[in-house]
Parts: sequence; C-alpha cells; structure tokens
Amino acid sequence: MEKIKKLWLDFFHTEREQGNWWTRKENLWSERNAEIIRVQGNGSIFQKLRYDGETHYRYFMHLKYVIRQNKKIHIEEQVLPYQFRLADGILTNHAPIEKRIQENKKEAPAAEDDNRKQANERFSYDRLSAVQYAERWWNNYNPAYRMFDVDCTNYVSQCLRAGGAPMWGSPVRERGWWYGSNTWSFSWAVAHSLRWYLSGATQGLRGKEVERADQLIPGDIICYDFQGDGRWDHNTIVVAKDAEGMPLVNAHTDNSRNRYWSYEDSTAWTPDINYKFFRIGDD
Repeated sequence: MEKIKKLWLDFFHTEREQGNWWTRKENLWSERNAEIIRVQGNGSIFQKLRYDGETHYRYFMHLKYVIRQNKKIHIEEQVLPYQFRLADGILTNHAPIEKRIQENKKEAPAAEDDNRKQANERFSYDRLSAVQYAERWWNNYNPAYRMFDVDCTNYVSQCLRAGGAPMWGSPVRERGWWYGSNTWSFSWAVAHSLRWYLSGATQGLRGKEVERADQLIPGDIICYDFQGDGRWDHNTIVVAKDAEGMPLVNAHTDNSRNRYWSYEDSTAWTPDINYKFFRIGDD
C-alpha cells in the first residue's frame, strides 16, 4: 500500500510539473472560488501478473477531495486506474490505464412489463430515486446488469430506469431505449446513441435540451463530445449543485462522484469539447 502511494505521488508531482490535468483542475477550482481543504488517497491492487522475470501490477487510486466554496463544503471523489512494472527491483512504466478490464455480470430479466406499456405514455420522473441510485453505485456495479469496458452510458441508463423511465423498443436494437435478458438497445449503452435518442425521442424516456448547465437539476443528463468532432463520447448524471448553482455529476469510466460538470480536469478534455444538456421527464 505504501509503495502504491509513493508511486502515485511521484506521478502526481510529474503531472503538476508538466501542467497537465492537475493544473486544469486547480484552475477550475480557482475560477469557481473554491479551495481544496484536504486530499486523501488510498490504493488497492486488483491485478498482479508474473512473467518473463517481471511482475505487472494494476491498481485503483481512490482520491477524495474536501472542497470549500463560499463557506459551503462538499466532497468530490475519483477512482483512477493505474499500472506499473517491477523488474529486478526497479519500477517502470507507471501510467494510467486507458480502459479497465471488466467481467460480465449476471443480467437483469427482460422488462416485458415496460415494453407492454403504451409507448407514448407520460411518466413521472422520480429524480430522488435516480440520484439515490447514482450515489449507491457510483463506485460499484449492480450485479443485475451487464458491466461494460466503457460503462458510462450503461450506468446513466440504470439511474434513469431507477427513476422510473419506461423502456420500449425491444427487441430492435436501433429503436427506443431498453435493456433485456440477452441484449439491449444501442441507446442504453452507447454514449453517442443515447445523446441522439434524448434529442429526438417523442415517447417513453424523453429529454428536453436546455442551453446552459445551470438550468439542470439533480437527475438530469449531460453529454460530452470531447474532440468536438460530432462523435459523443461520454454521459454523466447530475446529482447535486455547488455553492454557485452549477451541476456536480456522477459517472463511470472513470468512476467519479460530485465532479464538476465541465470535465476540464479530465485527460480526455480538449479545447474543442462540446456539451449537450438534457432535462429529463415532463417537468
């Protein structure tokens, strides 16, 4: 554990010196009139492989930031996957893991009752239940659903379903928004597909696009096109507002809680990033 902490601290200081994601994170806090009161970190190894005289490690670093903003305090959390190699007592190749290796979980039964509903039936979105689900599973995986290597949209869809969003369109993967026993719609698990589904849906789960992030409330959805190339890469769910009324979001891949909505501290962020903001439900 101590070795992992030292490794990450060395990497952390290198990132600061090179002006990468940490500098953007510090700038973001400064722009929000926020300051870090405390940073806590814990590492846990999830994979250890030995071959050719070397040992390869993969581990998660769980970071917790205590942030004060306009006399209000909140906690932001991130779980970041890293790897390194040990050969002849020398540590090398310490770097973030681009994608996690994740195993499939037991799948939920097909939601036949949802698919029998009238497709144009209005639904009352239970925002509290959606947010409670987002908080319960932000750093874990519900065994009732399949777990994906890139899990952000699957996680957001589960939150929406927990809030009462009706599924429809099964078994056609290109239609509607649904999860079944052996398959699911593209909009359930693919970031690009969910973004376009929310823009055009006229039945079942619906989203209303708004212009600004501060118009969102807990339970709403933000979509991200990091490269600004028209291919939507990521989705998050709003779980709270900060002291200035801006959204804080939860997400998978990488797992995050109460993260500032703009993602300027992400290694995937670019100056060309585009966002879409969706109010969910009929309110």
